[in-house]
Amino acid sequence: MDNSLTGKTIAILVSNGFEEAEMTEPQRALLKTGATLRTISTETGLVNGWHGKSWGHYFPVDKQLGEALGADFDMLLLPGGERSVAKLQQSAHTRRIVGHFLDAGKPIAAIDHGIQLLAIPGKLRGRVLAAPEAYRADLQAAGGKISDEALVVDDATVSALGQEQLMDFVEAVVKLFGDVAAVRKAA
Repeated sequence: MDNSLTGKTIAILVSNGFEEAEMTEPQRALLKTGATLRTISTETGLVNGWHGKSWGHYFPVDKQLGEALGADFDMLLLPGGERSVAKLQQSAHTRRIVGHFLDAGKPIAAIDHGIQLLAIPGKLRGRVLAAPEAYRADLQAAGGKISDEALVVDDATVSALGQEQLMDFVEAVVKLFGDVAAVRKAA
């Protein structure tokens, strides 16, 4: 077991309707590294995933979105899910937390619809991202650079278009988060 993320706390930002596999696969891999994962949500108590074409499992919420501070976390995971992202986009708290990570240069991993949450004006500052055509303009307006690749690893960001890249995404997330943690520990 690789314990490269022992002592690091990773926020998973979701709302009802998040793509279950896009949360659970990275979560499983990151737990093996010794990281502490916390589910942050607009929901209280439990948040409901989306699995295939129907509702999936319920997951415990560790902290409600309005009470969470970006400064309390080392890394951020943004799973997709159209319903989840639509609800998260309605909250100023989402922009506050994601903005904190972007401003601080902290590692972020976003997949599928979750990439939309990075479109905060002026915050992306040249980060290179994979992004579906539907929201490329918003990400570019926020200062991002769009790649034609389905999976992109930038200095502190991993982004992937969707489920087809899920296992490669998980591998890239664990590597980037571990590399960033090692660099910061050595500094």
